Amino acid sequence: MKRAKVRRPPLIPAAPASERPARPIKRAASDTRPDPRVKPEAGEQDNKDRARQAEIQADSALGPRLRRDERGREAPPIGILCGGGSIPLAVAKAVQARGRGVMLFPFYGFADAAVERFPHRWLHLGAVGTLLAAMREAGCKEIVMIGSLVRPRPWNVRFDFTTVLLLPRLLPLFRGGDDRLLKGVAEIFEEHGFHLAGAHEVAPEILMPAGPAGKHRPRAAEADDIRLGFALLRAIGPFDVGQAAAIANLHVIAVEAAEGTAAMLSRIAEMRANGRLKLPARAGVLVKAPKPGQDRRFDLPAIGPDTVAQAKAAGLAGIAVEAGSTVVADPAGLARAADKAGLFVVGVRAQGKRTRG
Repeated sequence: MKRAKVRRPPLIPAAPASERPARPIKRAASDTRPDPRVKPEAGEQDNKDRARQAEIQADSALGPRLRRDERGREAPPIGILCGGGSIPLAVAKAVQARGRGVMLFPFYGFADAAVERFPHRWLHLGAVGTLLAAMREAGCKEIVMIGSLVRPRPWNVRFDFTTVLLLPRLLPLFRGGDDRLLKGVAEIFEEHGFHLAGAHEVAPEILMPAGPAGKHRPRAAEADDIRLGFALLRAIGPFDVGQAAAIANLHVIAVEAAEGTAAMLSRIAEMRANGRLKLPARAGVLVKAPKPGQDRRFDLPAIGPDTVAQAKAAGLAGIAVEAGSTVVADPAGLARAADKAGLFVVGVRAQGKRTRG
């Protein structure tokens, strides 16, 4: 027996999603937020667009790092890994002045106690897992490494379980210069979802501008010493040695290595005192600049009032640094110290492309 064919009515195509009425969202009676699926009237939308544009312009005026993300939400705090000195404090203060929150992670034995004026959590150097967990807990996605940090011996670092797992990767990094070590550490942070930024990116006002700081200027002979100093640093930079040298009468009297700038200047003062270095009073220039090709996210050269005092004790006439690539924690204090000491401090523009980052 044949089954009769049933004639079915033609299917009615469904209306496109854009034309379907929005289903109401179930909310509490106290929730008065508008349904996000219901398009606002044209005039209302224009007002919202104008308000959002004004907000973006206001945030843009704060600098390269906005207070809000691309969705308009409050940006998470910037994590600052703090070594010694006052520069981490200057960076934190500058970031807060731009409307961005900060969370400081000072290292025991290195960072200044003054970091406690900001939100902070003290950590032991080398406890990688603890640091990663603390940064996640604070909501940090962008981090900065800043401050003086004497390279530790591997057996003087306090390991946690994560550090032990990373040892086969970390130990080879200690064979080589500071730039190699810091780049390797930065890669580990980035692999765990953190973006490593340079201090100059989040707080560009901490960089030394071109020109003098204070009332004193280098003389013609000292300008020649400055040129030689920068040429020397460019020549030795690929060897990842140091970022400073001292020149007097076109004679190289000291080059910074593992001891650091302060110890190098102390060595010059000692050589003057014992007669090993025979120079007139107030002769010679301290020159500082990043290494060619250096990753500028960390370990930029830095100067401050203490550097002026050390240069004066070494009998130098002044200090020259690469403008836009040297960190100054206290510009006003630097100028006052230079004037009081009778030394010049000058920022010199780099010749050609020197660094990346």
